[in-house]
Amino acid sequence: MSRTARWRLGLGTCAVLLATAALPAPAHAEDVTDYAITVDPAATGPTIDKTMYGVFFEDINRAADGGLYAELVQNRSFEYSTDDNKAYTPLTAWTVSGTAQVLNDSGRLNDRNRAYLSLGAGSSVTNAGYNTGIAVREGETYDFSVWARAEAGRTLTVTLQDSGGTLATARRIAVAKNGWARYKAVLTATRTSTTGRLTVAADAATALDMVSLFPRDTYRHEPNGLRKDLAEKIAALHPGFVRFPGGCLVNTGSMQDYSEASGWQRKRSYQWKDTVGPVERRATNSNFWGYNQSYGLGYYEYFRFAEDVGAMPLPVVPALVTGCGQNKAVTDEALLQRHIQDTLDLVEFANGPASSKWGKVRAGMGHPKPFHLTHIEVGNEENLPNEFFARFQRFRAALQAKYPYLKVISNSGPDDAGATFDTAWKLNRDAGVDMVDEHYYNSPQWFLQNNDRYDSYDRSGPKVFLGEYASQGNAFKNGLAEAAYMTGLERNADVVKLASYAPLFANEDYVQWSPDMVWFNNHASWNSADYEVQKLFMTNVGDRVVPSTATGTPSLNGPLTGAVGLSTWNTSAAYDDVRVTGADGGTLFSDDFSGDASRWTHTGTGAWTVQDGRYVQTDDAAENTMAQAGDPSWHDYDLHVEATKKSGKEGFLVAFGVKDTGNYYWWNIGGWNNTQTAVEQAVDGGKSTLVSKAGSVETGRAYDVDVKVRGRQVTLYLDGEEWGSFTDDKPAEPFRQVVTRDAKTGELIVKVVNAQSAAARTAIDLGGAEVASKAKVTTLAAVPDAVNTETSTAVAPRTSTFTGVAGKFAYTFPANSVTFLRIKQR
Repeated sequence: MSRTARWRLGLGTCAVLLATAALPAPAHAEDVTDYAITVDPAATGPTIDKTMYGVFFEDINRAADGGLYAELVQNRSFEYSTDDNKAYTPLTAWTVSGTAQVLNDSGRLNDRNRAYLSLGAGSSVTNAGYNTGIAVREGETYDFSVWARAEAGRTLTVTLQDSGGTLATARRIAVAKNGWARYKAVLTATRTSTTGRLTVAADAATALDMVSLFPRDTYRHEPNGLRKDLAEKIAALHPGFVRFPGGCLVNTGSMQDYSEASGWQRKRSYQWKDTVGPVERRATNSNFWGYNQSYGLGYYEYFRFAEDVGAMPLPVVPALVTGCGQNKAVTDEALLQRHIQDTLDLVEFANGPASSKWGKVRAGMGHPKPFHLTHIEVGNEENLPNEFFARFQRFRAALQAKYPYLKVISNSGPDDAGATFDTAWKLNRDAGVDMVDEHYYNSPQWFLQNNDRYDSYDRSGPKVFLGEYASQGNAFKNGLAEAAYMTGLERNADVVKLASYAPLFANEDYVQWSPDMVWFNNHASWNSADYEVQKLFMTNVGDRVVPSTATGTPSLNGPLTGAVGLSTWNTSAAYDDVRVTGADGGTLFSDDFSGDASRWTHTGTGAWTVQDGRYVQTDDAAENTMAQAGDPSWHDYDLHVEATKKSGKEGFLVAFGVKDTGNYYWWNIGGWNNTQTAVEQAVDGGKSTLVSKAGSVETGRAYDVDVKVRGRQVTLYLDGEEWGSFTDDKPAEPFRQVVTRDAKTGELIVKVVNAQSAAARTAIDLGGAEVASKAKVTTLAAVPDAVNTETSTAVAPRTSTFTGVAGKFAYTFPANSVTFLRIKQR
């Protein structure tokens, strides 16, 4: 990390220990150490719930269809639409030989599965699967099925092949009925391939729907099962809960149902009743992330999976306020009442007896016993806190009146701070809500700086569910920052009751969001560095925090330094009269653009030109168009800019403290689709919001923008009025620790993160605890930029034994490492 030298000024360099080898004997007590950890085993820290760490599954990055859901055929029911993606047609992923057309008429399979394929005599269709094709392994069995309608006595031929030839013996299927019926065949792969294609041919005119190819070997061998390697990666985490199905899927789009009365709306919020029952009768939907979701993986499968991995199910339902950039509140009272009833019905589906209406549906799907639902979340990071909370209260009252044991979870909006966050928390606190879901994605620097975030939270107020968080990247330095932060989550286990990294999955060929915890393609999957950190914490939680303290890292906190910059985001803007003045009043830089722009360096996207004495970025579709000027060593200065929006979605970005393309501050005026104004800090390319308020920019109006930098304090003025200020003086502490006790094994678990490029010699005082001399050690250590890939695992746990444990002992934690010492108490 770029600031390591500042963190560790004056500390010597120690050799990195090989984690696979036995560690050296402890240093003598008089040896010099860099840090000290003091444990108080007689004191009582907060208990840690078994559900502390879990996973959040959202169908983003093709996490469901083409991912965890084991179906190998893409667009199996010919339902793809331009509503899902502008490039889609009903035959996306299919090729036709002969004649075929997709119909949407009264001949369909059923009302909710509205499209089907009409295949001409002697014609065939071939499916390309996902990624490079349909992946099969030699000797493994695959179950083919199709719904077909033709005259009895006709024949379908099913083949599986790639460019090298046949992958399985062809199967001939006799059509036995005149109406729609389901037909099956078994294919056994004769060789391994990742580029397979499935073909269905008809000897006579035939209607087809729900063309399916499923591996027989799925997780827990369910007929509508899950891809085994992906499910096993989740199971290996031993998650305390599974949050599903979203995310933005829950609170975007229409809140109407999928019916003739609503016009068969495709862009709907995720509604649980669409996703249960026979798969051929489940509704299709447009996925917020730009593709189709078949709902083959639905609420029943989520509940079953949570049960299979021993996790608490935690569903999220719509609150009838949209978010994720849509920000609208539904005012239809009948629609609100219907969704409240749907949520009550969901609890009955999960927990009701098999004799109840919705318990009977669950039992009919194969699970007579209840799923023991105890927590439910209403809404997902809505940006309209007052409108959201009014509706949340209606859901909460209805749910707790009928199911008083149920914990109903609220949220605090999409950010870690700001006006929405503050308003939402006040509403939740005043109403005595059980738990509040917080979401944030920030830079590694932010996570290193904010380990103490929950130290000051009200112990008697609502508990925290950290439902979505991640640092911006999938390198080991991201995992280190998250690990450092997680020690603070555990230390505050009396406030933070649930936490889950997000997102969980990403198909490498269909990425809408990054970073992600597990990456995959059609034949392989691999763990990110962040996954390895999560697994280490999730499988070594402990039952109770043992109070402990640690010394900090010497640091330097000089003045905020850097050049200045201008940028835009999906906007064309004009800048003029740029002046940088030192604290003594002297001019450091001035440009009125009466000449050229030769003093500016364009480091971003977009197109800059001097027009009529102004510096104009003309491309209103370009993002991060940074042009910078000045000296990176500048400090204690005043920056003035005149800014005018010409066109586009947002406002302007005025940068200061610019060191390079990945390290700077900028004042984002009229960002987030011209709804908010905020100061963001970029560190190594990852951005965090330092201060935020609602605000927008008028097109064609000139604004005076002034930024005053003094030491590490920054004050911002818009049109001469003070907009806000902040002081960036919080240390990014790279050495963090927490100690927990595992009552089952009788072990103290000393968890230490050393997120710096030098080893950390540490004196550990166990406060008089009587302990065995041996400790089990698990270490994650790698260079900060190490990234796991399909073919290379740079970050993986290594286990060893340390034999120098005593009441007081020394241990050297490797550079850039996460280390867990499990020490047996006598």
